[in-house]
Amino acid sequence: MTLRYIALLIAGLSVLTCKTWAMVDVNMEDRVEVSLKGQAEISCIYTLKEPAKMIVWFTKSPGRDQSRKRVYYYDTLQKEIIDEGSEYAGRINFTHSHEPQNSRGSALLIINNVQLSDQKEYICTVHDVSTDSGEGHTLLQIFNSPSLPVIEGTHTGISVTAEEPSKVAHCKVDDGYPRPNITWYKDRFPLQQSNNEVKISESETTKANGLFTVESDLYIKPQRTDEDALFYCEVKYFVPGEVRMTESKKINITVHYPTTKVTVYVNPRNGLIKEGDTVEIRCEGNGNPQPVFSFTHNEEELSADNEMLLLENVKRSHSGTYVCQSIDFGEGIYAEDSVNITVHYLDQIVVTPEETVLNQGDDLPLTCNALSSLPTQTSWFKDGTWLGKGHVLVLHNASYDTAGLYVCQVTVSSLHELQKQNSVQISVRGKPKFTKEIEVGPVNKADRSVNLTCYAEGFPFPNITWTLSDQRTGQPVPVPEAENQMTDTGVISMISVRAMSELTAKCSAANELGTEEVSRKIQASARATTTTTQATSPKGTELPVPSNQPRTGGGSGVIIAVLIICLLLIAILGSVLYFLYKKGKLPCGRSGKQDFTKQKASKDDIVMEMKSGKSEEAVLLQGVNGDKKSPTE
Repeated sequence: MTLRYIALLIAGLSVLTCKTWAMVDVNMEDRVEVSLKGQAEISCIYTLKEPAKMIVWFTKSPGRDQSRKRVYYYDTLQKEIIDEGSEYAGRINFTHSHEPQNSRGSALLIINNVQLSDQKEYICTVHDVSTDSGEGHTLLQIFNSPSLPVIEGTHTGISVTAEEPSKVAHCKVDDGYPRPNITWYKDRFPLQQSNNEVKISESETTKANGLFTVESDLYIKPQRTDEDALFYCEVKYFVPGEVRMTESKKINITVHYPTTKVTVYVNPRNGLIKEGDTVEIRCEGNGNPQPVFSFTHNEEELSADNEMLLLENVKRSHSGTYVCQSIDFGEGIYAEDSVNITVHYLDQIVVTPEETVLNQGDDLPLTCNALSSLPTQTSWFKDGTWLGKGHVLVLHNASYDTAGLYVCQVTVSSLHELQKQNSVQISVRGKPKFTKEIEVGPVNKADRSVNLTCYAEGFPFPNITWTLSDQRTGQPVPVPEAENQMTDTGVISMISVRAMSELTAKCSAANELGTEEVSRKIQASARATTTTTQATSPKGTELPVPSNQPRTGGGSGVIIAVLIICLLLIAILGSVLYFLYKKGKLPCGRSGKQDFTKQKASKDDIVMEMKSGKSEEAVLLQGVNGDKKSPTE
């Protein structure tokens, strides 16, 4: 029995082995992945010594309907049928081949412009020459990369005092397949759903084309530190062979929280404040948004532009304590802060004594004082020259040089912008004194005039008078109107003179204490005016002063030579007339003498005119035998 049983068992195994060996072995990939609108290639590899008698491709849709639908048929009778239908019209191709040496064959299904509807199971059935067959199955998986995520934050802001989580932002991603996933981050830390702190609400929509739109809302209970946090959403999606990730832009949200502390700032912050400045007092709370502020000064309420109090042209009365108080009506929280400011000042300078007249040789102390809120420094100046420091300046042994305007300048040492000045006029009594000779200015080319200037010191201020006289005749010459200018110590007087002949100019200065004068000779010429100067002391002593301009000698020599020739001609003419008279050739009656006298010019009024180039000069001769004068004189 035992041997018989073993024999039957071996026979059965042999039958099974032969049956298995006779079946067609078909190999296909479990899954083929392809992007939407791409090209899918599904291969079917089978093992047969002979070419397949028949190859049939089927599709099977997912879901309850497990029925197969043929899409391709081929047999050895060269019959080939492609069942495109409306679903695959113009988009599918089939190829098949056989390798006898390897006992292998292959069939290839190609789908172009892949659609989401192509995602299903594909079945390849292979039949041999007998009744044996085999089949393989492949799932075609379609992928589509979604659009970039779009994030939008809450515009109104969220409050830390809210009892429930508040919406922070909304994230949306379109056209993904399979469905993309959204993850929320705060400062690169992922946020997880939490009942009390974090809430995430998601929704998805399938479009008509089968693609997914996924939206997500983030809700949190914010803290004050969240005002600086960055929120964003991350999207993970599938592509053939891998998982990819993309991020939205990062946003910052507005967090509302009450003010618990107030700080007061003063502008200028680091500088001292002086009278006349503009001061800003600004109040700032640590809450968001800023609460309502109010200001008081020495317990008196002030009008302000909420967080800023503007003080213009401040005075010392603006000094004191300023209090800023915040009021949060929503939370009922009050806070305050204060600041003390000092407005520094420098009063008007008082100089004593005031305008003073000294006698020569006197001493005088000048005192300068000014009330200030800060230490000061005092300096004295005269005619722009620094004299010294200190509140007191002593003038010793007064003279004309002592007279003048003394300026006292007081400066706040720590605030140089705070500076004031005052002055005092000091005069020194004395009779007039000329500090220099009469000054002669350059010749005015327009009218050939020159300016004469004299300067006399003295107090009371002297009265200046000018006199002009002709040096040759001694006769006075009209004096043009003088221009007088007062100085700290005397008077400057100036006249404009057009010298047609030699003149003597005298400048006299007189006051109640005496008189003094100074003189200068002014010489005239056709082209230039030359001068010689005499200074007269109180006793009348004349001091020779060199002329300011050299004499011109070349023109004078020519004129003298011409005059000599003219005189010789006149002498010859007189001799001829006398000779004719003696010979009786000239009538000697009264009428003849009268005619001769009428035709004869007076010997004292003979005028000769000479021209040289473009200039013209006239010389008056004092008779035939009279003295000759140089034209320059």
